[in-house]
Amino acid sequence: MSKIIFMGTPDFSTSVLEMLIQEHDVITVVTQPDRPVGRKRTLPPPPVKKVAVAHDIPVLQPEKLAHSEALEQLLNMECDVIVTAAFGQLLPNELLTHPKYGAVNVHASLLPKYRGGAPIHQAIIDGEKETGVTIMYMVQQLDAGDIISQRAIPIETHDNVGTMHDKLSALGTELLKETLPSILNGTNARIPQDTAHVSFASNIQREDEWIDWHQDARRIFNHIRGLSPWPVASTTLEDKTMKLYAATIVSNVSGRPGEIIKTTKKEIIVGTGSDESIALTEIQLSGKKRMPTSNFLSGYHDTLVGKELG
Repeated sequence: MSKIIFMGTPDFSTSVLEMLIQEHDVITVVTQPDRPVGRKRTLPPPPVKKVAVAHDIPVLQPEKLAHSEALEQLLNMECDVIVTAAFGQLLPNELLTHPKYGAVNVHASLLPKYRGGAPIHQAIIDGEKETGVTIMYMVQQLDAGDIISQRAIPIETHDNVGTMHDKLSALGTELLKETLPSILNGTNARIPQDTAHVSFASNIQREDEWIDWHQDARRIFNHIRGLSPWPVASTTLEDKTMKLYAATIVSNVSGRPGEIIKTTKKEIIVGTGSDESIALTEIQLSGKKRMPTSNFLSGYHDTLVGKELG
């Protein structure tokens, strides 16, 4: 049975780890440190750590791998391959070259498109019709290694980051399971990335969450679903932050960018920079819970029409 060191952190990585545990000998799991969350600043373990602990697999959680005690421990382990999936750190060169068959990564895009930490978000924001997963060799440059295998799936109009995250996690697990045997016997493909077609998907920043109502309706629609359900697109209503979880495009209705043109029982319809509008169908006003717009409207007794979102 092949000896594998696995590195990953969020939910995206857990199905990959579960598969590796079933099929191979996972000797150690490396993940990010427990981080404080919420007002109480509790320290929940990363999802990958929960899986490892449930299977009695040793866990390392270095703040940074380079020059760490964890790195020394890893370099003293015999392993056939390192597998990473959304780990969140670059690996030192001495670790990349340590395993017999190298270090491979499960990346949620069709490389060379969307190198970086937010490939699922960016593909949807950009209005891509398809995305996929790539199994690739790791090198010191971010997501620049040779491609071993790839598989594409469509991005449907109703998809958002949440649905595509789950689809791509399952797809990546399936593709890695199919690809690992060839990696472990040295017969896998190795295709250099075409540098002429490289694009990047940097981690989403707070300023990226704000909606620009002067953009066209399609761009705003993609922005909302490309950030839902996390970190969530934002706008303001009467100086309060409003988070936008779901929306649709409305044709034949237009108004000033950001103007609330009309409301229905289920929607708040907002003007954009094009001749189409956006119907907000699921929102969260600051201090309130996330809810369907219909619930919000039933409890909002002021007139919304004519107000502006900013």
